[in-house]
Amino acid sequence: MWQEFKQSIVVSIWFVFLTFPLMVVRVNTMEDLVEWRWMNIAWVAIASFLLSYLWRYMLARKQVRKKVEEEGGDTRSKLQIMLENESLRFKAMGVLLVAALVYPQIFDTYQTTIMISALIYVVLGLGLNINVGLAGMLDLGYVAFFGIGAYTFGILNHHFDVGFWMMLPVGGMVGCLFGVILGFPILRLRGDYLAIVTLGFGMILKVVLENWGSLTFGPSGIANIDKPGLFGLDLSLANHTIYIYYIMIALVVFTIIVTNRLKNSRVGRAWMALREDEVACIAMGIDMARTKLSAYALGAFWAGMIGVVFASKTTFINPASFTFMESAIILSIVVLGGMGSILGVILGAFILILLPEYMRAFSEYRMLIFGASMTLMMIFRPQGLISGLRQTYLYKGAKEEIDNG
Repeated sequence: MWQEFKQSIVVSIWFVFLTFPLMVVRVNTMEDLVEWRWMNIAWVAIASFLLSYLWRYMLARKQVRKKVEEEGGDTRSKLQIMLENESLRFKAMGVLLVAALVYPQIFDTYQTTIMISALIYVVLGLGLNINVGLAGMLDLGYVAFFGIGAYTFGILNHHFDVGFWMMLPVGGMVGCLFGVILGFPILRLRGDYLAIVTLGFGMILKVVLENWGSLTFGPSGIANIDKPGLFGLDLSLANHTIYIYYIMIALVVFTIIVTNRLKNSRVGRAWMALREDEVACIAMGIDMARTKLSAYALGAFWAGMIGVVFASKTTFINPASFTFMESAIILSIVVLGGMGSILGVILGAFILILLPEYMRAFSEYRMLIFGASMTLMMIFRPQGLISGLRQTYLYKGAKEEIDNG
């Protein structure tokens, strides 16, 4: 411990030495004065010492955890142990659901709008989690399906005045169709090659949206998209926001239930087998083509459906809303939260979407903080905030033998 303390002090001194001309000395050319900002260098020294010491502490913890794993010990976090307690898990879910339902009654319209954006990314993250977290297929163009759902609703609503509730399942099915279309040519691709093809698909969609002016209105986008209707009632902006919020709560709950059931189903186990070892998976008799296509189709379904909600919420869409950066954020949510973990993806979405909104005072440094956080996560906790819990099964006869013997 004393060794790490001394090393952190040395790092702090080096940072002070290197940043001294920039942080302390300031020449005022208008008045021919030299200003000495000593407090700046004090903050540099404190910050560099604390970060260095924290870095070494985390490295030491990682080494201890690795040693415990090699010895066959239990490396689960306290949160994971709590999650395995079924009664406690259901109580926590009930409390969270009640808090979610009363949220718009407590907070203003602005806070509710921010939460809607976070919930949209929760559903997108859970959809991508099927492809990346469960099936192990890296997708860098997931935002394309999101854009397809949004533009399907925008185009049909503009030209044929089709309503939100009719388009909600249609948007999901159109996204599902495009997922199958993308999946067929890339069944035998994996790794970097798969990522490049999906990235290209996302780029192609953006170019099509920008240049097919007769259908998509090009860069100008589609405006005046209808909001969700409620039995013909004329709702105010604030009431519409609350209404969309409750729609998103219902969609999030529905998505969690379906994805959780899929994860523990026969097809879910096939996805996870494909992720672990594709060759062994095929050798065991699993249909690779059907398994991959089902993952792409179901993942794209959620993106297409939530694209309809996004278009209805904003009432305006254009190609700039569906860039590679959106795909990167959704993928970051899955990786940060924990690939294959439903709760981890939800937590990752709230962190990556809500924190930037509440850190607008540090708007110049948000991307720096974001990049540094992702780097630290990949070094110290590559499995994510909450790693996916493996479902364990115990044969009843074996359980009786354990109890008797």
